[in-house]
Amino acid sequence: MTSSRLTFVGGGNMATSLIAGLIADGYDNQLITVSDPDPEKLAQLAARFGVRTEPENAKAIEDAAIVVLAVKPQVLEKAARGLAETIQKTHPLVISIAAGVQEMVLRDWLGGNVSLVRSMPNTPAMIQSGATGLHAGPGVTDAQRDMAENILRAVGLTRWVENEAQMDAVTAISGSGPAYFFLVMEAMEEAANEMGLDQETARLLVLQTALGASRMAMESSDSPATLRQKVTSPGGTTERALDILENGRLRELFNRALSGAQERSRELSNMLGHRLP
Repeated sequence: MTSSRLTFVGGGNMATSLIAGLIADGYDNQLITVSDPDPEKLAQLAARFGVRTEPENAKAIEDAAIVVLAVKPQVLEKAARGLAETIQKTHPLVISIAAGVQEMVLRDWLGGNVSLVRSMPNTPAMIQSGATGLHAGPGVTDAQRDMAENILRAVGLTRWVENEAQMDAVTAISGSGPAYFFLVMEAMEEAANEMGLDQETARLLVLQTALGASRMAMESSDSPATLRQKVTSPGGTTERALDILENGRLRELFNRALSGAQERSRELSNMLGHRLP
């Protein structure tokens, strides 16, 4: 794990998750600084993790080799412009975890000359089970890519994409993806209730089945298609259920849903960067 000084601008849930993962991986808590306008939040982070805190963003990043922008997209412009002067003097690696804000836009807000990595973590990062897409902007060195990957890997799996436009697909698949699985769980629980199972039994059976299927897929060398075929006996109950799902055009529905999420990600990116010419 790197021994570079690291500052989180923003002390919300995702920053908290990253700090927890980094410290669990052996990152020195005294090398981590958090800035946030909420003094209560800073006090909680200091008490929980022993990290340094600073209410002023620009002061917090003065000695940082890595700056993680962990504020909401709607307030990122104000935060970034307030950091620009210091960023241009110290030239840290900047990692953005703000959804939808394109590198070109953020680079402009930060003053132009910046080593920037854009990332898209998802909510399971809060339990160190996240999936994060990363894209390195121009001028990011191999060493800086490694630093960015080490930080985001503290909360789960990381994958690089070479084209920034692919971040919209990452958003649609893994960024929004947990909600799709929650919806499937919700639908299965409701069906189980209608079949006569009590709510607690239905919930536990569905959740454990989802966990088990995910672990099998992660730990097996077989594709999901092969795993599905292995548990589908000809003429059996699984085959009957899968036939109904296939006849209902489940694959087409997912394709449309993810394409819609990807398109919305593009739309939001354009809205967030609308001030640029």
